[in-house]
Amino acid sequence: MPRKGMRSLCFSSPKTLAYAISRFPSPSRSTAASLTPRPSFNESMIQQTIAAAENMIVKWNPDTSSFAKVTSLFYEDRNEAMEFIKCVNGLQKAMHLMVTENSGSDNLVRSQNLMQIAMKRLQKEFYQILSTNRAHLDPESVSARSSRASTRSSTSDYEDDGTDDDIHAAGDCISEVEHVSVTAMENLRLIAEAMISSGYGKECIKIYTIIRKSIIDEGIYKLGVEKMSLHQINKMDWEVQEIKIKNWLDAVKIAVKTLFNGERILCDHVFAASESMRESCFAEISKDGANLLFGFPELIAKSKKSPEKMFRSLDMYTAISENWPEIEFIFSFESTSAVRSQALASLIKLTESVRTMLTDFETLVQKDSSKSPVAGGGIHHLTYYVMNYLTCLADYSNILADIITDSTPPSKLHLPESYFETTDSDDTPAPALTIHLAWLLLVLLCKLDGKAKHYKDVSLSYLFLANNLQHVISKVRTSNLQYILGDEWITKNEATVRQFAANYERLGWSHVYSSLPENPTAVIPPGKAKDLFKKFNSIFEETYRKQSGWVVPDSKLRDEIKISIERKLVPIYREFYDTHRVTLGAERNLGLVVRYAPEDVGNYLSDLFYGTGSSESTSLSSSTSSSNRRQSRSR
Repeated sequence: MPRKGMRSLCFSSPKTLAYAISRFPSPSRSTAASLTPRPSFNESMIQQTIAAAENMIVKWNPDTSSFAKVTSLFYEDRNEAMEFIKCVNGLQKAMHLMVTENSGSDNLVRSQNLMQIAMKRLQKEFYQILSTNRAHLDPESVSARSSRASTRSSTSDYEDDGTDDDIHAAGDCISEVEHVSVTAMENLRLIAEAMISSGYGKECIKIYTIIRKSIIDEGIYKLGVEKMSLHQINKMDWEVQEIKIKNWLDAVKIAVKTLFNGERILCDHVFAASESMRESCFAEISKDGANLLFGFPELIAKSKKSPEKMFRSLDMYTAISENWPEIEFIFSFESTSAVRSQALASLIKLTESVRTMLTDFETLVQKDSSKSPVAGGGIHHLTYYVMNYLTCLADYSNILADIITDSTPPSKLHLPESYFETTDSDDTPAPALTIHLAWLLLVLLCKLDGKAKHYKDVSLSYLFLANNLQHVISKVRTSNLQYILGDEWITKNEATVRQFAANYERLGWSHVYSSLPENPTAVIPPGKAKDLFKKFNSIFEETYRKQSGWVVPDSKLRDEIKISIERKLVPIYREFYDTHRVTLGAERNLGLVVRYAPEDVGNYLSDLFYGTGSSESTSLSSSTSSSNRRQSRSR
């Protein structure tokens, strides 16, 4: 509220003086009420009011009293401080009356001089309360107190002597420290209302903004948020950037819920008498710190992209989104709309950055050019990388759903049409996030399909595909991907794993199965039986030796494959062994012909898929017991 030259009224003509004072605001509870005509005070009553005000104001004039110069009115005697405020308000009322009844009175100039002295005193008190109560008026204390005790409504009429009683009543429910905070806030509000109603709002705001802005700026600095340029961020290593982002993530929670929230509460309370002053004051205090805080994510979003930035970008997006209701409320003034705009700009830039990084991630997968087959048909490094990445993405499913909703659907270039088969039951379109993550998995599976062709042994290529798809399913089952992709996706791909495993078994073991007669108990000459035993020994040993270095990391899949092979091989071999070993009883060197008992075959199968052997070192003989092999492997 601008002052209308109150300090120069004593040098004005009576006409000018009457006009200026007619614009002087009333301290009453209602402006409308203050303009209502009242009965005239007689000269004696005006003189008494001025005299009482003069005694109090002069007593606390720091220019004429050494006591008043070093002593705080509000800390020395709060009851007397209330009387001082009443005298100021009484003097102001008397000045209004003099303007309407006797604008040429010498008492008007006298009253104005007293008012200037009083305002100087109140400015001093206002500054002292703000500066000496920094600890009690810190945003954390104010915001914590506001959650337990609502600030009382603004009161301009100090004829009610219950002010102290109200404060003491509130103090009974809170700690001593909070009581000091409450008292300081009340004192600041009383002074602010008196100064604003007397036309000194500008001076009041100037003192307040200087002190409180320094607290905001200091708080932002202590939270680790510093002013940086895009050039500086681009020059940082990712490890340094990540530290900055972590600091920001911790800082934004405290800044929104405590720092800015506490300052808004304090500002609203102190300047409750003027909405326009509340707004301009809080905007001046908070805008620099808030724009610095909410501008940081935009800088990160504009900086160089890399896959590892994805999750920190999503963290920042989440932080702003979750705090948006508080941001919108705290910075609800029109003059703080730039702060809201900056927070929204950061959200928009983070959205664009995340979409770009998703596209870059897909491109990275598609461009993977590693051609060396994984030893033993194990899990490819690309599978590990992609699944770890996607399971982490799935933890941000709610945020990602918002970000991806309006994005362009993934392109189907470079993938076979068979990957896009849908059932007739797909009546409802899948959510955008489901489509996008399923698409990224298809890109991975296509790459794995191409890498499987690098194996010279076709059966091993199918084992490789089974292993990798099983790993994908396992990661889906144990993460939020399960809820995004759904049970149908899992069921469909589990069937594909079984098909891969069946293809491996058919190509890798059919020649072992076919080395035994279809009817193992049929009567055949001893010579033919001998040849069949030798044939089985040779093919089984070759197959085992080749596959002893192959792996199946998933224990469930490993057991399923071994059980399937064992059920097809061991019972037939057992029948053949039991039937024809007797016919070869007279054969010299029988151990070289019949090398394996059925139990040995089963034990050798049980040792498969751990990747412990190699084609160069592995040899089989009937004299090597399964217990010896297991003991050797365990050591």
